[in-house]
Amino acid sequence: MSLPPDKASELKQIIHNHLVKINIHGKIRDVLAETVREDLDIGQTSLSERDFLRALQRRGIVDDVMKDLHFFNDVPVAELGLQSTPKPATHFIDNDLTKLKRTNIDPSRRYIYLQVLGGKAFLEHLQEPEVLPGQVCSTFTLYLHFRNQRFRSKPVPCACEPDLQEGFLLEIHREGLGDGSKMADATSMLSISDPVHLVLIKTDTSSETTLVSSYFLDWRTVLSASSGKTGIAVELLGVGTECKVPAGVLNINLELYPPLTEMLSPEIITTQQSLERQKTAEKERLFLVYAKQWWREFLEIRHSHQSKLVKIFAQDENGVNRPVCSYVRVLRAGRLLESPRQAARFVSLLGLERPPMVGGGGAGKHEQWCSLLAFLCRSKGDCEDHATLLCSLLLGFGLDAYVCVGTKPKGVAHTWVMTRGTDGTITFWESLTAHRYLHQAIDPDAAPLVPQPCPKSPYRTIGCVFNHKSFLANCQPSDAVELCVFDFHNQSLWKAMSEDALSSVCSPGSTTSLPPIPPLCGPSLEPSAASNLLELEMRYLVAEHRKDLGLATVWDDHLSYVMSSALAAYELERCTGTSCGNEEFQDAVRRAVPDGHTFKGFPIHFLHRNARRAFATCLRSPFCDEIVCCRGDHVRLAVRVRVFVYPESACAVWVMFACKYRSVL
Repeated sequence: MSLPPDKASELKQIIHNHLVKINIHGKIRDVLAETVREDLDIGQTSLSERDFLRALQRRGIVDDVMKDLHFFNDVPVAELGLQSTPKPATHFIDNDLTKLKRTNIDPSRRYIYLQVLGGKAFLEHLQEPEVLPGQVCSTFTLYLHFRNQRFRSKPVPCACEPDLQEGFLLEIHREGLGDGSKMADATSMLSISDPVHLVLIKTDTSSETTLVSSYFLDWRTVLSASSGKTGIAVELLGVGTECKVPAGVLNINLELYPPLTEMLSPEIITTQQSLERQKTAEKERLFLVYAKQWWREFLEIRHSHQSKLVKIFAQDENGVNRPVCSYVRVLRAGRLLESPRQAARFVSLLGLERPPMVGGGGAGKHEQWCSLLAFLCRSKGDCEDHATLLCSLLLGFGLDAYVCVGTKPKGVAHTWVMTRGTDGTITFWESLTAHRYLHQAIDPDAAPLVPQPCPKSPYRTIGCVFNHKSFLANCQPSDAVELCVFDFHNQSLWKAMSEDALSSVCSPGSTTSLPPIPPLCGPSLEPSAASNLLELEMRYLVAEHRKDLGLATVWDDHLSYVMSSALAAYELERCTGTSCGNEEFQDAVRRAVPDGHTFKGFPIHFLHRNARRAFATCLRSPFCDEIVCCRGDHVRLAVRVRVFVYPESACAVWVMFACKYRSVL
């Protein structure tokens, strides 16, 4: 299991001090001399390491060392906040703990200890200069997901042979009714086809993330290892247009704990994997045959259907074609998100990035739909990634949600989310901004004088809609959104795919080629500390900027505090769509600004916590520049920063600059 570097050093120092205290070197020398004499007496020519370790154990040296070595005091389970019956880990919290705590291991369950022993052949970084101590550099971070458990390595400098040295304890729990607390045996583990999903992310010096590789590791080879341990060299491939190009190699050790009493033969494991692949291939073949027939029928309805955006398959980051319905799942966020609108706000805080391409892209864009883990680890993706995640979360909140595929103005392809109310209300959700639009269809057959609703959404055409178990293509005479009627039961308006056919390849566990859906992780960021730090950095940058202009800087701490309520109201409005608290803020500002003084304020919103980058953006606004560079009599400045954290450490950063000064005519 991974430890922060400072904790690892502390642990090594504790062990070293203890060994010196009990004079371990003297004891080892005595045992070595005695063992050599005994072995020479019986005519043995050499002494192996195993023989010497056995001699140490026989004389009780190892037991004495372990008996007296204590890393922590015994703490009651209740005080540690641990349950009496251990549960599978569902999320990680990336905090630097101040003291070592027990790992919550259930001896009645079975685990895999996955150890990463470094990387090699990352040739893109062959010419990377050696990193000096304290130097900021690009880093690699490895993320893992296995059966509802997520882990993350510490970042290491990018290199041709990156020093990724981590250990992760993965629990193998059975899923049968009443089997949750039973230890998985060899047969049940052989039937668990869930892979370990490895995602490697590169973070550059400006905190921009890049998806390097996404790999699915079949861990079951350890079931045939004689000692319960096996080593694997995992070749990571690139993503997108480079999905066939090797990115590098990771050396991985797998160890089963406790080990099996009887190992499986490699032939059994190979046969099981082969049967699973054959079963998956047959299901995918049958679905492809059905999809082709369905598409021919759809084209026969109208010739114009050939140009409609009806997307049945989409490529993931590894270049694998998957049905679009497989990208959507019912996803519940537990206590991390409280409402559908908060879920929409969270998704909108994840960055937008088009898939990178080498060379010109031509008229059409290169499309790449990401698996959920790759999207969350990178914290950014295309509009399709945002829409499928938002649809999954809305389904988790019990809404009838669908992903819509269509176009925006100028024919730009786009995806968004739609929900249908029980009263027939249609609401569009823009996953990139969290904006909501109420849809009211225009009746083209109505009399000219009959008032018609005015379109409010930015969407122009719609070709199809889908979720985790439905796929419907728009077969209305016009695919214009403003004319569209969303009566999915009317087969003359929407042509549906067979739910059974979709379920055969899209439902969880239906095929081994579907990536497992990870749970959301709670934020690792402490909002108050992050807000304070960013505010101090902003104050420093403002003071330095004014100093360059020959201006003094005097801060008004009370005015800064007063602006907190405004920033909280802005974020609440983004979450709920309703504004509140503005009256109290205005009243507080009037009291804080004396008569004869002028007040100016400038709020701005960011999705990152880079102070210099944010300040440079602010200065590009003439309103903010006027405040920061304010000249006058009795000038007082204020700045307030609020960082609002969401799952996956997504954050909404609000900054407000203000000044007050005496008005001079």
